[in-house]
Amino acid sequence: EIHLFPQIKRVLCVAEKNDAAKGISHIMSNGGARRREGLSKFNKIYEYEYNLFGQNVTVTMTSVSGHLLGLQFKAQFQKWHSCNPVLLFDAEVEKYCPDTMVQIKRTLEKEARQCQALVIWTDCDREGENIGFEIIDVCKAVKPNIQVFRAKFSEITPNSIRRACETLMEPDVNISDAVDVRQELDLRIGASFTRFQTLRLQKIFPESLANQLISYGSCQFPTLGFVVERFKAIQAFIPETFYKIKVLHEVEEDAVEFSWKRNRLFNHTACLVLYQICMEDPIATVTSVTSKPKSKWRPLPLDTVELEKLASRKLRISAKETMKIAEKLYTQGFISYPRTETNIFPASLSLGPLVEQQTQSTDWGTFAQRVLDQPGGPNPRQGKNSDQAHPPIHPTKYTDTLQGNEGRVYEFIVRHFLACVSQDALGQETIVDIDIAQEKFSASGLMIIARNYLDVYPYDRWSTKVIPVYEQGSQFQPSAIEMVDGQTSPPQLLTEADLISLMEKHGIGTDATHAEHIETIKSRMYVGLTADQRFLPGELGMGLVEGYNSMGYEMSKPNLRAELEADLKLVSEGRKDKHSVLLHHIQKYKIVFIESVRKAKKLDEALSPYLGAAQEFTEAEQQDMEIPLPIRKCPHCSRDMVLKKKKEGNGMYLSCLGFPTCKTAVWFPDTVLEVSRDDSICPTCQPHPVHMLKFKFRRGSLPPMMPLEFVGCIGGCDETLREVLDLKYLRAGGGSAAKKPRTCGICHMPGHTRVTCPQR
Repeated sequence: EIHLFPQIKRVLCVAEKNDAAKGISHIMSNGGARRREGLSKFNKIYEYEYNLFGQNVTVTMTSVSGHLLGLQFKAQFQKWHSCNPVLLFDAEVEKYCPDTMVQIKRTLEKEARQCQALVIWTDCDREGENIGFEIIDVCKAVKPNIQVFRAKFSEITPNSIRRACETLMEPDVNISDAVDVRQELDLRIGASFTRFQTLRLQKIFPESLANQLISYGSCQFPTLGFVVERFKAIQAFIPETFYKIKVLHEVEEDAVEFSWKRNRLFNHTACLVLYQICMEDPIATVTSVTSKPKSKWRPLPLDTVELEKLASRKLRISAKETMKIAEKLYTQGFISYPRTETNIFPASLSLGPLVEQQTQSTDWGTFAQRVLDQPGGPNPRQGKNSDQAHPPIHPTKYTDTLQGNEGRVYEFIVRHFLACVSQDALGQETIVDIDIAQEKFSASGLMIIARNYLDVYPYDRWSTKVIPVYEQGSQFQPSAIEMVDGQTSPPQLLTEADLISLMEKHGIGTDATHAEHIETIKSRMYVGLTADQRFLPGELGMGLVEGYNSMGYEMSKPNLRAELEADLKLVSEGRKDKHSVLLHHIQKYKIVFIESVRKAKKLDEALSPYLGAAQEFTEAEQQDMEIPLPIRKCPHCSRDMVLKKKKEGNGMYLSCLGFPTCKTAVWFPDTVLEVSRDDSICPTCQPHPVHMLKFKFRRGSLPPMMPLEFVGCIGGCDETLREVLDLKYLRAGGGSAAKKPRTCGICHMPGHTRVTCPQR
């Protein structure tokens, strides 16, 4: 229990950004916080007294600037040419403090030494929880017995902050673990594929890609894939001509167009016959006139994805810029936390006071008062999603001081909130059905009775459509009956809002990362934007997607990443183990990587139409570029062992990629003319997998009953092969590697063994 800690006299509080620390301090101290400098000039320290844990304590509030620690490969793997990229799936990684964060880290260490408790005030989402554990690790390194608590809040308002102080809890390690898994996988997958692509393609297309980084990310590629897929659908589209009948009726100043109930036909003759029948008896009979209420629904409460999409569509502000502005509005206390999947207002959130704040506005204040005065008060239209962490995005404080895009985003959030807690627009729709020579046509009119939410929400349109009064059973002569043709249209290129919708639907990234993945494919020049802000794939983007798709591994499709995102969610909920998820996805992507390297020529072929003819290389140069595929794990250091050519002669040997640190190797005698990796795997040898090898031996070097070409296993299970190759076989946890060929024990000549000696 919190009240069991009377020894706590001084508490260190740490927020995710300086603005948040400043806002929280101002609330907790009632504006009386004392400010002093930390070691980082961007992260101030605020001190004040507060009643916490049932007693008066001194609070030291400071902040970090996002992630305090980064993840990197250990030094020997950091340089691009330091190792085979496939090694990066298993290479050791470590947390480190970037130079820009060192002073912040020192501030935390200095302040933690003087405090008995640490309260984490980072944003209440996955990244925030992970940053919280980075802060905890830094503080515990200098003060192991410091007591740790987590403050949960969704907005920087007095009620929310005081409630957080009263309900401090333990930080959630499962949520942080999900971020650790994601960070490590992104590092391993991104670095291995990026190094492979860049190093290979810069050599293959030196004129086009000489200095270009050709990055890969397991989110950015499916995002690119959506753009390419839509572009190719447009390219492949073949327009079809269709035909339809249109009826016009002019009554005084009103012109009514009746739509054909068949909509359209693709057969010209069939449509012409029906048109001619209508023209032979062109009198319209009104078969029914119906009138019914019609509603235009007010918007659902605002979540992150909807904010990004609507700001892109209605305000023409990119998702990245929108979220940057929303984060700033949140830390200044103007809106609730902007990263949320919730579109249901919780019953515990009192909406009346939030609406009342907005009555001060000269633009929407009158409407806010209407909401308060409507029967039942604020009446939110509720969605179906809740992340159980944050409410929908809503204003928490009125302001009229914001300028530019900040003001536009704030105004949108306020108007959306007022619209969703008001009432649907109401109208009366009239539908008139007519019959001409047994062909059915229909027209509709709309009378708006109450605009309601539309009065505050200019981003939606709903217009009156005037239609004359028709009576059932009456007849009239149409002003015109026409047969018109048209063509089916291709789909349009994707807008940013379309792209975010696809990413959300297929589970690519999260609401917190959609904008950054889109920004990455733009900055890498994989895609560009048309004049009307639609995504068009670039030549490099097209070629990469086509190349990987031709390999059979649809890396530009969302399946691989979607499965990972689903597993991350299960880790954050404590339903899957961090290490098993990490291992599973590392192995899965490693297999894809190995196959992609094996089929790398398909990448060259796909890019050639866009970047020009591929550079010609000699067979030796080509082999130098190829990344050897793993045969088995080294029994001594657990890294991959691969086939390599001897520096002298044409022979091969099996080498550990840990060389020179690890000198484990298998030297094949000169009697082996060729050796290559087979796709088959030994069912018995451990550690799994041990790939079989294809051998071709010199004529006369094997006993008469043995074939000169066969597939064998060097994992230790094949006794004959061990004798033939003079192996001391490799096994995990023991045994020694085969050594360089020695002289024969019978004739004392090199190149063969006792088993294969001609003098035997």
